[in-house]
Amino acid sequence: MNEEIRVPQVRLIDENGEMLGVMSARDAQSRAYAVGLDLVEISPTAQPPVCKILDFGKFKYEQQKKRNEAKKRQKLVEIKEVKVRPNIDENDYQVKMRAMRSFIEEGDKVKVTLRFRGREMAHQDIGARVLERIRTDLEAETKVEQMPRMEMRQMVMVLSPK
Repeated sequence: MNEEIRVPQVRLIDENGEMLGVMSARDAQSRAYAVGLDLVEISPTAQPPVCKILDFGKFKYEQQKKRNEAKKRQKLVEIKEVKVRPNIDENDYQVKMRAMRSFIEEGDKVKVTLRFRGREMAHQDIGARVLERIRTDLEAETKVEQMPRMEMRQMVMVLSPK
């Protein structure tokens, strides 16, 4: 901005947004000072670089405001974990399903972890059936991001919202 602009020629836009054309950087700077504002380089890679006459403090404030607004609008997708067992009771299953549906509605991913204890490892097919039931019950509102797979003593599946 101002004296830091080292190029000989610039394309100037005045404070009202009108294109004034190509002129020397010194002329553009004197026009900016005459109005009591700053000369700011908007597009340094253009040929010739584009400069605009504006209040730099206000410009920085507006940029910060836009960044904060964009940050506020973006939603971070979290991974919520729900733990189940192979011999889960029907009521417990329904409670877990309600929790998973609420996570999906909020836009979060759900990691379903089915943990085997002791001799349950011999009956992994029962655990696979529980995960398959969860998948079919949530099929309308989710897609499977990671199919069920074994990780040591637990089976893991990740569901994400459609």
